[in-house]
Amino acid sequence: MKRVSVIWAVFLMSVAVAAQQPVKDSLPADTARRGSNRVLKEVTVSAGSFDASDKAKGASLTPMDAVTVAGSNADITQALRSLPGAQQIGEQEGLFVRGGTSDETRQFIDGTLLKYPNYPAVPGIQQFARINPFLFKGILFSAGGYSALYGQAMSSALIMESIDLPDKSSASFSVFPSNLGAGYQHLARNGRSSYGVGMTYSHQGWYNAIVPHNPDYFSGPSYFEGNANFRIKTGRTGMLKYYTMWTSSDVGIRNPDIDSTTLLAGYQVKGKNYYGNLSYRNTWNSDWRLDAGLAYSYNDNDTRRSLTNAESKPVILATDPYRYKNGNDVVKSDFAQARVVITRFFPRGQALRIGAEHFYSKDHGVMRDSIIRLTDQLSAAFAEGDIRLATNVSLRAGVRAEYSSLLQRGVVAPRAGIAWRLNEEGQLNLAYGIFFQEPQNTFLYHNTGLDYTKATHYVLNYTRRANNRYFRLEAYYKKYDQLIKTFPQTGNNGNGYAQGVELFYRDKKTFRNLDYWITYTYLDTKRDFMNYPYEMRPTFAAPHTTTIAIKKFFQDLSLYVNLSYSLAAGRPYYDLRYDMAAGHWRTYDEGTTKAYSVANIHVAYITSFFKNRQHRDISGVACGVNNLLGTAQVFGYNYSAGGANKVAITLPATRTYFIGVFISLGTDRTSDILDNL
Repeated sequence: MKRVSVIWAVFLMSVAVAAQQPVKDSLPADTARRGSNRVLKEVTVSAGSFDASDKAKGASLTPMDAVTVAGSNADITQALRSLPGAQQIGEQEGLFVRGGTSDETRQFIDGTLLKYPNYPAVPGIQQFARINPFLFKGILFSAGGYSALYGQAMSSALIMESIDLPDKSSASFSVFPSNLGAGYQHLARNGRSSYGVGMTYSHQGWYNAIVPHNPDYFSGPSYFEGNANFRIKTGRTGMLKYYTMWTSSDVGIRNPDIDSTTLLAGYQVKGKNYYGNLSYRNTWNSDWRLDAGLAYSYNDNDTRRSLTNAESKPVILATDPYRYKNGNDVVKSDFAQARVVITRFFPRGQALRIGAEHFYSKDHGVMRDSIIRLTDQLSAAFAEGDIRLATNVSLRAGVRAEYSSLLQRGVVAPRAGIAWRLNEEGQLNLAYGIFFQEPQNTFLYHNTGLDYTKATHYVLNYTRRANNRYFRLEAYYKKYDQLIKTFPQTGNNGNGYAQGVELFYRDKKTFRNLDYWITYTYLDTKRDFMNYPYEMRPTFAAPHTTTIAIKKFFQDLSLYVNLSYSLAAGRPYYDLRYDMAAGHWRTYDEGTTKAYSVANIHVAYITSFFKNRQHRDISGVACGVNNLLGTAQVFGYNYSAGGANKVAITLPATRTYFIGVFISLGTDRTSDILDNL
């Protein structure tokens, strides 16, 4: 419920769905240069990647499609869970893809890494993404076998391309009982520059007082997000863009202590974050292109754990398991990146890309009463080429090399993909790649002798696009090596695998003013990592997942109805404890949760509040319910230190609701939206 922009998303999509015009295909940005290059569009390598750019809107999902999935709360990562390969995780933030943890999925904006994409984690309660999805004209969700131009993501890459210049100046407002939002974009009269600002604020205290929640929120939840941008055309083909965002959050919860019948366990995290991204793109003589970027992030998380009695007075106990239930962790992080990519285009849609980037990261603070300091310099160089092997066959081959000053190790990762165009509608794709990632900082704080973790991907898919319908069937195998194990000591002796089959079908043609898609994911995965005693199915992996999303526009009523339903098989849970007598970790309890089942509905009525203005506003009223049927969800279990107490991890509230008003002032953009369907 943090995102007020979900209402703006519902509104825009309701207008867009009103026109079911044929899709106008266009080329990927790195190949649309000359008429001879247009041939490559017919055989673009795409195994493992799900193109959600505006240029592929007839094929899969646009950014607007993704964020208007009912139940997504206009959150990019939650929205992409409606795509195959992603797991339906309701108690943690981030994307869990094809047997990988959320840390194995990384997000990139205009080529640079978004280091801290989510608000700080809170145990058992999902937090939201910080970034505004409407900044982007393209989203490439790569669940495997992605380009050599990107690294440090073992499982998945979410590659986002920001908007260049807005079409026209505009302002927007949204008002909800616990959310406020406003934004303004100004386009210069000569159409060569623009600037914009935006703000959203949410405080859920009033809402939580009306809708019962568990746990007890003693602080917040409150979130603030401000952003600003400017964009300038330089010369005939250059574009300079800057985006900055600053956020803060405060979430404090209190639960009955799992190891006691009388005490309460508190957890509060206050987060501050700053992010800035400067990018530049230019093309010379239709043959050369330069992409350069600079990014900086500052992140400050202040976490407090507390043990109190029924009167909220502190209780301090020095014995296990209570000794670490009081404490204050403060971790401050700086991250910076510089990146440059040069592309040379050749006839017949061929291209060569070479580039380099450098990452600087520094953490310092206090964790578990220990001072932490960590500095790393990671350098990378890469090259990748698109080669036409035949009229209907294209090859993409590349290699990436990285070196970390902290690990004092270098790695080389080859990657390749081949596409075979079978006919005007169907294409076969095959991809292979090796992907490395540095261990999480929580492990490196105490052991800098660790190595990179590693995954090897093999991906095969078939896609068919025709008559505003899209079908995709994909199979993959992924092998994990050098995963982090915490026993008998922290090291890289873990391993695992993931394999599966995924299906996606979308139809915008059969029924008038109705758009729907169906996804199915089969996942077989096991890991021997962390404190797992042997290779086990991880607790975040469900073997079967399916989603149905439906969007219907009732034109005569100016009413838009958005439905979604997701079903996933139960996930495993374990009570893992150290057996002192045997000298190793063992499983004392295990099982499978009940199936995950959730239905969501969003409704928007489109109108105009200022009909007598020269440029009429586009406004409306929207409402919605998530988990409409009130299904009890169980994501796993927490165990007491001795295993005697077992508590289910569930949703904070059975259902969530929203209702509110949104207003768009400025030039009426209805025709623009319709023309660009």
